[in-house]
Amino acid sequence: MNMTLNKLFPYWVVFILIGTIGCQSAYYSAMEKVGLHKRDILIDRVEEASDSQQEAKEEFKSALEQLSQLINFDGGDLQSQYELSEQHYQASLKAAEEVNERISSIENVAEALFDEWQEEIEQYSNASLKRQSSSKLRSTQQRYRTLINAMYRAADKMPPVLATLKDNTLFLKHNLNAQAIGALKGEYKGLKRDINVLISEMNKAINNSQSFIESLQQTE
Repeated sequence: MNMTLNKLFPYWVVFILIGTIGCQSAYYSAMEKVGLHKRDILIDRVEEASDSQQEAKEEFKSALEQLSQLINFDGGDLQSQYELSEQHYQASLKAAEEVNERISSIENVAEALFDEWQEEIEQYSNASLKRQSSSKLRSTQQRYRTLINAMYRAADKMPPVLATLKDNTLFLKHNLNAQAIGALKGEYKGLKRDINVLISEMNKAINNSQSFIESLQQTE
C-alpha cells in the first residue's frame, strides 16, 4: 500500500498544480472582462503586501514592548503577563504568515503579467514599437526583482524573531516566577536588535513597493 501511495503522490501534486494554475487563469480572465487587468491586480497586491508589512511591523514592536514591560514587572499577576506575551506572539505569527501569503500572491500575478507582455511583444509588426515595449518590460522586470528581493529580505528576518518570542512564552508558561523574569532580561537586547533590523528591512520593502507602483502607473 505504501509503495502504491508513493508512486501516486507525484501525480496528485501535478493535478493540484494544474488545478491551481487553471483557477488563476480563470480568475485573471474574469477580472479582465470587468476591466481589471493583470497590471491593476499586481498594483493592488503590492499595496496589500505593503499594508501587511506595516501591520507586521506594529505587531513585532508591540511584542517587544510587552517583553520590556515583562522584564521590568514588579509584583502582581504573572499569569496575566504570560497571557499577554502569548497573545503578542500569536499576533506576530499571524502577521508574518499574512506577509508571506501576500508575497506569494504578488509573484503569481507578476509571472502571469510578464508572460502575457512577452507574448504580446511578439505580435508587433512595427519594429520601433516592439523595441520600446521590450525595453519597458525589461525595466519593469528589473524593478520588480528589486522589490521582491527587498520583500524576501524582510521576510527572512521574521523567523528568528518569532523563534525567540515563542521560546520566551514557552519558558514563561512553566516558570511563572521572578527567576524566570530575570532570565528573560538577557533575551531582551538580542530581540530588540533583531526586531530593529527587521523593521529597517520592512521599511525598505515598503518604500520599494511605492516606487514600483509609481513606475507601473507611469507605463499605463
